[in-house]
Amino acid sequence: MLIPAIDLQGGRVVQLVQGERLALAFDDLDEWLRRFASYPLVQVIDLDAARGQGDNHDLVRRACEALPCRVGGGIRTIGRARALLEGGAREVILGSALFRGNQINTAFATELAGAIGRERVIAAVDSRLGKVALRGWTELVDLTPVDAMRELEPHVGGFLYTIVDGEGLMQGIDMEAVRQVRNATSRHVTAAGGIRSRAEVDQLHAMGVDAVVGMAVYTGKIDQEARGG
Repeated sequence: MLIPAIDLQGGRVVQLVQGERLALAFDDLDEWLRRFASYPLVQVIDLDAARGQGDNHDLVRRACEALPCRVGGGIRTIGRARALLEGGAREVILGSALFRGNQINTAFATELAGAIGRERVIAAVDSRLGKVALRGWTELVDLTPVDAMRELEPHVGGFLYTIVDGEGLMQGIDMEAVRQVRNATSRHVTAAGGIRSRAEVDQLHAMGVDAVVGMAVYTGKIDQEARGG
């Protein structure tokens, strides 16, 4: 399944390269909500909240009211997770809150799963230079994505695996890295980071992995290929 990404920063829909350089920005969220209306699931990430630099709560709420969404970015408390679910989110994506130092925050993961249901928790295990990247991809911890997933598996319903090194570059996703994390867990896996073609989405699907796509959708590259057959 292809899941389009709506990344929010400064009140706009954006696409960043490797989580840092702004490449695209759009002021009209409603236009993208209309374009994504036929998708069974959309991923919404509040980048400002993830970095502790404000938030885009109103835009997140509008997206959840309009479309089936999974939401992430700056969710650090059970109260915030519950509020998003009550506001219409299908699932919540947590990253930094699931870690403490270089270890999994097992106590919080257990409490969260008990409070909202494990099946509604997606753990964001983002990778930069082969290590888990936290706090809006600005901080590396001494854990590999495979190790993190193995420890988090009892507490979550699925994983979002973003290869930050390729994010926004449209140079293709690292299929071998995705295969390694797919083999590390029995939970559902969604992958992101550099996906550039429908063929890659199909290859991930064959692996049992969903694809979150941003840049290739916003630039029309995947849509053009899909129309071509």
